[in-house]
Amino acid sequence: MNRPTQFVAGLAAGALFVHERRMRRRAERFAAAALESLLRAIDANDPQTGAHVRRVADYAIILSEELGLPERERRTIELAALFHDIGKIHQALFDIVHDPKKLTPAERRAIHTHPKRGAEVLAPIAHFHPQLADAVLCHHERWDGTGYPRGLRGKQIPIAARIIALADTFDAITHSRRYSHGRTARQAARIILQGRGTQFDPELVDLMLTPTVFKRIVSAHRESTRRGRRLPSRLESGGFEQAPKVQIRWRSRSKPPTRMSQKMAQSTG
Repeated sequence: MNRPTQFVAGLAAGALFVHERRMRRRAERFAAAALESLLRAIDANDPQTGAHVRRVADYAIILSEELGLPERERRTIELAALFHDIGKIHQALFDIVHDPKKLTPAERRAIHTHPKRGAEVLAPIAHFHPQLADAVLCHHERWDGTGYPRGLRGKQIPIAARIIALADTFDAITHSRRYSHGRTARQAARIILQGRGTQFDPELVDLMLTPTVFKRIVSAHRESTRRGRRLPSRLESGGFEQAPKVQIRWRSRSKPPTRMSQKMAQSTG
């Protein structure tokens, strides 16, 4: 191949690279817009769930930061926390979730389908967030293998799902629901400690209940209670147009991992 031909081929390859990069960028923005639309759909259909998932995301981000996980993994955990209950918006479950009466066995079995329904909703964007759907699918798995839908045990459960399980439980205990009154953070800590090694990853429980970490979670809990309103999304804060990733601006900035969190990160599968 002579030099002019090589030059033309190089230009063509460069143009193709720029074109593919631009198309990928557009696809990433489309995926981000889809996530933003889903988050708005949760708010529109069920404001209580919208507030709940944002609180869970806040607690989950604190745990993932303290664990010293890489930024990409923390982002997956944030998104999984925000969408862990998207399956409950399904028409077949919505009335059951909001019915004040005690659940029948059949209704409880129906509710147990929401992780799978949620994972199916998120499946189309798996190319951009490959671990997201699996984290949502597994957030009701238990450390001892008695959870659902797959009966996974221990570190077979994705780390994102293990973190969300803790954050979700803390929020369920500390905020009033149709069937229970919210209890204090200390009461939540005692209940979570009882589930150490059975319902929850024991190392994550130890991390969560470390005084400095628990103080951050309690502070986030108090702040969400004080606000008493839906927290803003990236789209409302003007940050969506410049970045294709949905990354909620209300959460605290990253902090250096502690010695304990670095040790846990090395042992986490």
